[in-house]
Amino acid sequence: MSKHATNPVLIAGGGIGGLATALGLARKGIRSIVLEKASALGEIGAGIQLGPNAFHAFDYLGVGEAARGMAVYIDQLRLMDALTAEEITHIDLREAFRARFGNPYAVVHRGDLHGVFLKACENHDLVDLRVRSEVVGYDQDGTTVRARLANGDGIDGSLLVGADGLWSNIRKQVVDDGAPRVSGHTTYRSVIPTDQMPEDLRWNAATLWAGPKCHIVHYPLSGWKVFNLVVTYHNDAPEPVAGKPVPHEEVMRGFEHVHPRAQNIIRHGRDWKLWVLCDRDPVERWVDGRVVLLGDAAHPMMQYFAQGACMALEDAVCLSHMLDSHPDNHAAALESYRQQRVVRTARVQLQSRAIGEHIYHPAGAHAMARNAVMQAKSSEDYYNHLAWLYGGTGLGGKAM
Repeated sequence: MSKHATNPVLIAGGGIGGLATALGLARKGIRSIVLEKASALGEIGAGIQLGPNAFHAFDYLGVGEAARGMAVYIDQLRLMDALTAEEITHIDLREAFRARFGNPYAVVHRGDLHGVFLKACENHDLVDLRVRSEVVGYDQDGTTVRARLANGDGIDGSLLVGADGLWSNIRKQVVDDGAPRVSGHTTYRSVIPTDQMPEDLRWNAATLWAGPKCHIVHYPLSGWKVFNLVVTYHNDAPEPVAGKPVPHEEVMRGFEHVHPRAQNIIRHGRDWKLWVLCDRDPVERWVDGRVVLLGDAAHPMMQYFAQGACMALEDAVCLSHMLDSHPDNHAAALESYRQQRVVRTARVQLQSRAIGEHIYHPAGAHAMARNAVMQAKSSEDYYNHLAWLYGGTGLGGKAM
């Protein structure tokens, strides 16, 4: 795929993964058109956690300084027992962690991070951003690919990147593996002003309270103006739901069995919204001719490893790098991208499920075993355990 090809790369989806891909391509001199179904480019949701691998990707994409400027740098990952309100363990994220991985661990508002990429794309003349442009399918003839839009229009490109999320229309055609897997885990999200957070819990940490079939996560956001609060209850919810407002009483119902101190955190939440979590089994097929999957369209995962956005950023880095490295051979570029990303993202998908089962939600003897195993590890042990994940951008496992 020559950099000076007549047809641009088409990107279905204007989320963080799609915009990061457009920016990565632009920095390699490759034109793209981002096709977003919504009427405006933006992100819903609140906080996301960013491991060092996300910062490696920011640096590669040229937005490291802007991303660092809006992040809150937490000192610990802290694991609490939701039944006893006692700390199980913590991982120190300060100097030793940064020295080991070359970048920090941080939390950021999803909308703020999306805004960093949106601004960078808007300022680049090789990126064309289009809204109200849902891609519903594609056709290809061996030399070009045509994205079919919901309004009946068609747009020709040299390649089509499916960055259109969990319910990807592009994936339907590439993989055709049906609807996502409903996990039965329901997540409720709230953001609370810092002065309304219990004073004794205003920790500079990403804190997880783990309990039987439930957990609570909180951390500061937006320059400590607010705390992000995410509580999850394994209630065997049967079908996907996204962003549905729910009453406070419904949220509390899943946490009647936890310690009053943990319950007290939830009582401060307001304007709760509900999501039923979904993911998919890993697949090998990401490429169909001139069409390729990226981010949640390729590898949707549970939230328990806090790596969904990080993996999409790594995908964007890897794909733009491979298209630059194989300028006249799109097939080689896409296959190289696929080979580098499939195993790594499958590992994160599967470990995300396992973390939910064995760390976040166990009860009884299972929880006692978790506590014993995790208490026995030092921060250095955890660093060694995470080196495969945090040490790279997804380009052959090396930080760039």
